[in-house]
Amino acid sequence: MMLVQHCVHSFHLRSIRPTTVSSRMLLDRSSKTALWRLFSAVSDGVEKKRVVFLGTPEVAATSLKKLYEVSQEDGSPFEIVSVITQPPKRRRRKGKLEPSPVGKVAEELELEVICPEKAKDADFLDNLEMNIKPDLCITAAYGQYLPKRFLAAPTYGTVNIHPSLLPRWRGASPVQRSLEAGDNPVGVTVLFTVSKMDAGPVISQKEEKVDDNDTATNVLPHLFDIGTELLVDAMPDLLSGKITMNSATTQDEDSVVQAAMIDSGEAECKPWEESATTMHNKLRGFSMWPGAFVYLEVGEGMEATKFKLLETQVLDETADPTDAVVPGPSKKDGLRLVCADGSVLEINRLQPATRKPMDALSFVNGLNGKTVRWVKTPSE
Repeated sequence: MMLVQHCVHSFHLRSIRPTTVSSRMLLDRSSKTALWRLFSAVSDGVEKKRVVFLGTPEVAATSLKKLYEVSQEDGSPFEIVSVITQPPKRRRRKGKLEPSPVGKVAEELELEVICPEKAKDADFLDNLEMNIKPDLCITAAYGQYLPKRFLAAPTYGTVNIHPSLLPRWRGASPVQRSLEAGDNPVGVTVLFTVSKMDAGPVISQKEEKVDDNDTATNVLPHLFDIGTELLVDAMPDLLSGKITMNSATTQDEDSVVQAAMIDSGEAECKPWEESATTMHNKLRGFSMWPGAFVYLEVGEGMEATKFKLLETQVLDETADPTDAVVPGPSKKDGLRLVCADGSVLEINRLQPATRKPMDALSFVNGLNGKTVRWVKTPSE
């Protein structure tokens, strides 16, 4: 079905545990297709279920593409009738307004795009109830609180892809907090949305092992890919009413851990009180923003410089605590930073403030005999 391509603000046009799954196990593609054909046969002559997608960043855009592809398959019980995303923004100073990644994909797919300033806007909610009339709403990193009136609109509820093993890491930064904490496995959950953030009943969930050097930059999109597949597998049961808020698994409130929003100051590495593992996990968790950093004194008595840490690893060795940062014994080795507990962090890539990233060898070659020491946070 061809849908009008536009971005509506209210009614005004804008310029634009081993790996486990819940009891609802993943279906293979042939089984899923057969189930959808059965669904289609049973409901022959009935219009497809109306699905609304809500999301904003690139990871959500990928989910939208996948769901759209599935909606076009023979026997699919649903169609995407509208996409809701954050309003266009200027990506550069004095630049033109640009749609979100989800908005761009929706336009490419010729889907209706709606961009309310707030999801509680009365005109937006009126349009949702009277014109869009969703059977199911899907959220993936939309970025706005959904009021009770919105949640009451879709026949089968609103479901969300959340990249953590709920109830652990409810909140704004689940992947970042799980990697910062050193969690392994991490995971993704598909759940019903309720008024309380990330507290709804669980539809399906999957654990995923990660490498010790994986960062939020690559883990986040991977988990959204898995979560989208989990959702696709659950769609027939969601749209037939077999899976409901009452039949899904209630979360254990005693096991809740909050994933608080990240403050830029948290990303500072403090070798005088943190271990090499703690600092390495900061790099992993904060790789997208704000980036882990440490202050180094390059040259005796010189002013401390902020260095962003881009690639590190924890060495399986210990050393006497020191503030000296020195190259490893081989040219292939990185810089060795020893923490107060004797653990050793190898720095393989770093970036001085206002300069380009460099590998450890390039950094060492530019020292010209200068010493390097880590220092505590400079006073303002």
